[in-house]
Amino acid sequence: MRTLLQFLAKYSILLLFLVLEIVAFILLVRNNNYPQSAVLSSANRISATLYEAGSTVSDYFYLRSQNTVLTEENAELRNRIYELENMLETVVEDSASEYVYAHKDIVTHPAKVINGTTNLQRNYFTINKGKRDGISTDMGVVNKDGVVGIVSTVSEKFSVVIPFINPNISLSCKLKKNGYSCVMHWDGKDYRYAELQDIARHINVVEGDTVVTSGFSEVFPENLSVGIVEKAELTESDAYYRIKLKMAVDFRTIEYVSVIENKDINEQRELEKSVMSR
Repeated sequence: MRTLLQFLAKYSILLLFLVLEIVAFILLVRNNNYPQSAVLSSANRISATLYEAGSTVSDYFYLRSQNTVLTEENAELRNRIYELENMLETVVEDSASEYVYAHKDIVTHPAKVINGTTNLQRNYFTINKGKRDGISTDMGVVNKDGVVGIVSTVSEKFSVVIPFINPNISLSCKLKKNGYSCVMHWDGKDYRYAELQDIARHINVVEGDTVVTSGFSEVFPENLSVGIVEKAELTESDAYYRIKLKMAVDFRTIEYVSVIENKDINEQRELEKSVMSR
């Protein structure tokens, strides 16, 4: 209390001046239309600015939550699509009028990318889902644009994904227009582009051709987006095209992904292993 009284005594003249200034300002605004209008206008502008800033912040956090919801909904929609594909009788009729039914028991798990690289020779991504969420090694990873990579390592809560901008992995794919099989492999140069290999010279390949997954894989279903042919070169001495592929996925903007679980994978592996061991 004594300190407060000393402070008031020391700065009494300044405080009195400020009080009189405030009183004068209030009287000026109340008794004159123009100053009153100017003050109200300034106050409105300040209020609008503060409201806009607050709205922007709230919208940002709202969008983040909405992105999470949309990712989960997309995963659910993918699961329903795979269920419908399994229910549909994909029928191939042979000369004996017998039918072959093909399906895969597939579900997807939504996840968020929390770390990763795009400027290294051996890039990786870390996602926020692990063993406790049903994730295991060798599962395929996709996003809304196309194929992303393959799960390499899994802990209880997290997983590391090797993306297709890593020369250690390649992808079996095909030309959508004719089903011709080929292989996508990254050359380690530009994260936007990869090489398309094993397309023979007698195949018609032009810029703009769409490339999708072939389905010859236990990891990815067929017809997932891979990319677009950017350039196809062929000389007289070449047996195969030299093809530059623009990948469908922009690896520098990946935020949400879906991890593909093929529930039939162990049965398929055991069957193929038994054949190879003969």
